Amino acid sequence: MDQKIQLIHPDGKKAVSINKEKYDVLRKAIISSLNKGESTHSEILHSITEDFKKDKFRFEGSLEWYLEWVKLDLEARNEIKRVENKSAVIFRLA
Repeated sequence: MDQKIQLIHPDGKKAVSINKEKYDVLRKAIISSLNKGESTHSEILHSITEDFKKDKFRFEGSLEWYLEWVKLDLEARNEIKRVENKSAVIFRLA
């Protein structure tokens, strides 16, 4: 049986539960991507996709959907920050 983790939403909205292994993989990938510097959602997705291809890692399910939820959870846990500017939403490590 898969172990699940209950995610939290930064605005206190209802969040989903996902497979803990997928959460751990994406958490590590997001943090690794943001260690390189501030990024937009698209840049994080591109970075993770390229890393997965390079490592020949196959992610099961919608990478973009899982990425969005894990990113929201990391915001809620104050591990990453959302920086609003006029052109795009930028994310950085907290």
